[in-house]
Amino acid sequence: MKRSTVYFEEDLHKALKMKSAEISSPISDLVNDAVRSALLQDADDLEAFKERENEPVLDFETFVASLKKNGKL
Repeated sequence: MKRSTVYFEEDLHKALKMKSAEISSPISDLVNDAVRSALLQDADDLEAFKERENEPVLDFETFVASLKKNGKL
């Protein structure tokens, strides 16, 4: 495991300390879990983008115009 210095806003640090005490888990474990979760979400997003990379691109104005044309606006 590597050591790093992280600066938290006061209210976030207080919340982390309270959560840490509540579940008897070190703050570092909470932070590691949160970062891992965020990175997993990024990986899922990247996979979804890759799956859709061959879909046609439709700009916002064209999309809104199509909604209006089809009576959905």
